[in-house]
Amino acid sequence: MIRVLMLVDQLEARSGGGERFAVGLAAHLPRDRFQVALCATRAVLPPWDATLRESGVPWFALGRRGTLDVLPFRRLAGMLRRQRVDVLHAHMFGSNVWGSLVGRAARVPVVVAHEQTWSYEGQPLRRWLDGRLVGRLADAFVAVSTADRDRMIALEGVPAGKLRVELNGFVPRVGPRPPARLREELGLGPGVPLVGTVAILRPQKALEVLLEAFARVDAGAHLAIAGDGECRAALEARADALGVRGRTHFLGLRDDVDGLLASVDVAAMSSDFEGTPLFAFECMAAGTPLVATAVGGLPDMLEDGRSAILVPPRDPAALAAGLERALADAGLRASLAAAARERVERYRIDAVAERFAALYEELLARRANAPSRGARR
Repeated sequence: MIRVLMLVDQLEARSGGGERFAVGLAAHLPRDRFQVALCATRAVLPPWDATLRESGVPWFALGRRGTLDVLPFRRLAGMLRRQRVDVLHAHMFGSNVWGSLVGRAARVPVVVAHEQTWSYEGQPLRRWLDGRLVGRLADAFVAVSTADRDRMIALEGVPAGKLRVELNGFVPRVGPRPPARLREELGLGPGVPLVGTVAILRPQKALEVLLEAFARVDAGAHLAIAGDGECRAALEARADALGVRGRTHFLGLRDDVDGLLASVDVAAMSSDFEGTPLFAFECMAAGTPLVATAVGGLPDMLEDGRSAILVPPRDPAALAAGLERALADAGLRASLAAAARERVERYRIDAVAERFAALYEELLARRANAPSRGARR
């Protein structure tokens, strides 16, 4: 039985797709070959404690209080040694750095780092740590898109031989699925064109570009934005300034994404950069046509004109044209949705978990043949 520990920073209500994927992978690795647990370096907060419990994944938290609080990593190192963990799989930047250092110090046979994308602009220390520390210490460094892989090589100096491209898996949201009542909630009839998106309201998502695009769309259409975050007040002010506040609905955090997608005619994403966005997978599985910026893993997941409409980032006119094209043509919406639903099968979490299982086994076999590299004996 191969012992795997997933390492994340924190699980909380606003955790994004990267954390959701880490939990989904932990829950779906084949139980006949893997014994899996999860460690959060800070905390596991509701609802994630219940999700892990229901998934049968044991977990513990180190309780770190800040970036410089490193003493709790002694507890992690001791646990790695005592439990004789075979694979330490770290997720996202902070855990990648500390996981690589602690994993090597504890002589864990295989350390995997997993980047969930970033802008790759500025932050020279981060680029240096990715390229010179994580990229050297980890046995494999997972990129979630071909675009990210290329940037990690060119901009960060990560050794090409360490990089593996694996798009995140589609992890369906757990819990009951409320019925689709968004139109009723908003007082909109079935014939009113409705565009929707779900996102953490942060700069990366470039939702001001979506608002600018929506201002160019037919005045009879409405826009629903589900989610919350640091940019909400600025986005509401921008909607006012553009004259679309009356037909733009800020819904806040929602747990009925399936119902929202069933209610809208077209889904939209306006991000400046992405890794493998969970929302795109949810659209694909729900049969909701998507108009999105061609960034990160989206061109890997979807084919422009066949399974989605992809447009350049930071181009409100192009995004507006894509939305209008989809809203005006029910046949196009149906064909895009059908093609996207076919493509999502490759990315379901069971299939992706099996590919990671094969990666762990490959790396362990390689390590076993190279004991001089410092593996635990």
